[in-house]
Amino acid sequence: MACNLLIRGMLNTLKPQSRITRRALFKALGIGGAAALLPERARAAALPDTGGEQATLLDLTRCVGCEACADACREANAARFPEPRKPFPQMLPSGTKPEDFSDRRADTSRLTPYNWLFIQRAQAQGREVFIPRRCMHCQNPPCAALCPWGAASKYPGGTVAIDADICLGGAKCRDACPWAIPQRQSGVGLYLDLAPRLGGNGVMFKCDRCKDRVAAGGTPACVEACPNGVQVIGPRPEIEALAREKARTTGGHLYGLDENGGTNTIYLSPVPFELLDAGIEKGPGKPHLASVADSMAPSNRLAWAVLLAPLAGAASVFLRGARAVVRRKEGGDERV
Repeated sequence: MACNLLIRGMLNTLKPQSRITRRALFKALGIGGAAALLPERARAAALPDTGGEQATLLDLTRCVGCEACADACREANAARFPEPRKPFPQMLPSGTKPEDFSDRRADTSRLTPYNWLFIQRAQAQGREVFIPRRCMHCQNPPCAALCPWGAASKYPGGTVAIDADICLGGAKCRDACPWAIPQRQSGVGLYLDLAPRLGGNGVMFKCDRCKDRVAAGGTPACVEACPNGVQVIGPRPEIEALAREKARTTGGHLYGLDENGGTNTIYLSPVPFELLDAGIEKGPGKPHLASVADSMAPSNRLAWAVLLAPLAGAASVFLRGARAVVRRKEGGDERV
C-alpha cells in the first residue's frame, strides 16, 4: 500500500515537462537512510559510485590500427555469437524488419552482434589516429538502469553486460546509450519461445570486457593481445590519475572522464576529440566521439530508473524461469 501511494504520488509529480531537483526527488523517495532498502539497480541509478570499479585507459598514441585487439575479441567470444533460426517470424506491427548480421559475420568495419570491437580511423592535425571502439562501460549506465526486463546489468567491477539468456531484443539499451553501442541480431533468444511475433525481435550484443575470463582471474582478450600496450586496466582512481598525468606531460586530451557522468573506458589522444569526431565515419554501429552530458542526470529519467528497478528485477526472475523451462524442454524432459 505504501509503495502504491509512493508511486502514485511520484507519477502525479513527474509530469512529462516537470523539472524537479535531485534533492527534492531523493527527499520524496526517502532515499538516504532508506537507500539500503532499494534494489541494486535503483541504488546504481540514484546514488554516486562507491568505488571498486576497474577502468581501462586507451593511449591512442600507441595504437597503429593492427586490429589484434579486434581479432582477439572475436576469437575469445566466438562461442557466444548468435546462431539465428531462419526464416524469421513475421513481426507485429507489420513491416517490422529483422536485423540480421549472420551473413556479414566478417564485417569488421563497425560494431555488430559478431564484432564487439572495431577500429575507427581519423585524419587530424596531419596525422592518422586509430581508435579502438567498444562499450564505454559507463559508471551510471542508462542501458542497465532503463532495461525493462533486467537483462542489462552493471557488475561491481564496473563492467556493464547484457544477459543473452533473458534479453528480448527490445533495443531500449541501444536507445538509451549515448553512443548506441548494443547491436541486435534477430532470430535468436527467448522471444522465439515466448512470443515470436510480439517480442523485441532478437537479442542485443556488445562488449562485456570478457567478464567470464576476468572472473576466472584473466584479463580482457583485447588488453592481453595488444602488441603495443595501448590498453591498461586497473582500479579506476589509479587509471584516472594515470590518464591525467599522461595528458599533463604530453599535452594530450582525455575522453571518458566526464562523458555521460563518467565511463570506465578512458581515451588519451594527441589531438582534440572534437577533431577526431569530425574526422571519423559515424552512423549505425559507428559511434561518435562528441562530448556527452550525463544522460541519467535529469530528475524524470532518474525517477523512472528507480521506479523501474523492482519491476525489472521481477521480470528478470520470470524470464530466467522461462529460460530454464525452455532448456529443459529442449533437453527432452517431459516432466516440465
